[in-house]
Amino acid sequence: MTANSPPNDTDRDTRFRWFVLGLIILASFISYVLRTNMSIAAPTMKQDLGLTDVQLGMVFSAFAAGYAIFQFPAGVFGGRVGSRMAVAAIAVVWGVLTIATGLVPSSSQASIGVILVSLIALRFLVGVAHAPIFPVTGGTTADWFPVGHWGLPLGLSSTALQTGMAATAPLIIWLIGFSGWRGSFFLTAPAAFALAAAWWWYVRDFPREHPKVSPRELALIDADRPPPRSHAEHKGAWKQVIQNRDILLLMASYFCMNYVFYVFFSWFFFYLTDVKNFGEQEAGGMFVAMAVIGAIGATIGGLSCDRLTTYFGLRRGPQILCIASLVLCAAFLTLGAIALDPYQAVILLCIAYGFTQITEAAYWAATISVAGRNASEACGVLNTGGNIPGVLGGVLVPITAEYFGWVAAVSTGSVFALLGAVLWLFIRADRPMPGSTQTPGE
Repeated sequence: MTANSPPNDTDRDTRFRWFVLGLIILASFISYVLRTNMSIAAPTMKQDLGLTDVQLGMVFSAFAAGYAIFQFPAGVFGGRVGSRMAVAAIAVVWGVLTIATGLVPSSSQASIGVILVSLIALRFLVGVAHAPIFPVTGGTTADWFPVGHWGLPLGLSSTALQTGMAATAPLIIWLIGFSGWRGSFFLTAPAAFALAAAWWWYVRDFPREHPKVSPRELALIDADRPPPRSHAEHKGAWKQVIQNRDILLLMASYFCMNYVFYVFFSWFFFYLTDVKNFGEQEAGGMFVAMAVIGAIGATIGGLSCDRLTTYFGLRRGPQILCIASLVLCAAFLTLGAIALDPYQAVILLCIAYGFTQITEAAYWAATISVAGRNASEACGVLNTGGNIPGVLGGVLVPITAEYFGWVAAVSTGSVFALLGAVLWLFIRADRPMPGSTQTPGE
């Protein structure tokens, strides 16, 4: 070390990876504010624009369709351009589309058909724009944290999105009271532009590219890590991913778990106000409580995933966590659906939701474990399965409720949760896909 060298430059763990994780958490938080806003504003928008419940369900499904269809392309996009460019670019688009939603014509300016088509088109594009965030940041987590230590950072990322959901309900309700539902979109859009600037300034695609990362931290991150992919491997990675048995099973199970998630994401606030007859302020508080329980569950899930993996290995650790959580989720969801007391029902349903979030880190950690160097593409496949049920649930829930009642509509989630648990019996997270862990000597 020379006299001009920074002290401890080479012999200390600079821990800059945790700062990058902080920006991932911020990105998750802002993403969920800017996508959950529609769910909270929906009752006011429905009355103002003259929409029916089924039409509102079509709008919800449009977001889920764009989000689900573009998950895998988003993972490929992130793998090609890198997380620095990808997240900065999509954050700018988030802001533009949020403003555009506030500019949808009113019933005095356009027919209901024009309004409905405008909302469906915008929400589809919002889904497309938000699709890359978790495949790309999943790949960022894989690149910036040591091999096998992904559970906690992934769990904290899920905690951030739940916190975003918790913050959205009171924030949007307050903004609607202050400036109307249109103003609530205009006033939240700048957060996306701020994120784009911060991400571009501070984040690099790989730790070795960042001057703030010391050699010791880089050595810690890169221990047991395969070398970066060549350009040819980048081009062919998506084919390997979609042919891998364990990735496809993880996608199918994640589909089942996220059906339950989308029942809550799209319909819980509406269910509280229009079915259980809670006032908007009280329903907003319950929505916050649900998201807080989800945040606690996500953090517990991240810690438990790493701990169980240490004790039982990559195959059994995530498997035990997910099977137990999904079975308990199904039980509490059914009890909540049939509960007569509305407050008891809300408590039971919130607990069921918490169990879905306990599984989040395990799904993503298992996917990264199988995919290795193909993490972004594999995370895109996983989240494709995770968001197709948003399309299904957006339409199936109100139709089931109309013909069979809301008990049946909510209880459909229990069937999917149990099926998701069964699929975990066949998943091998300890079996890396061919070529994903190639070392220089191989």
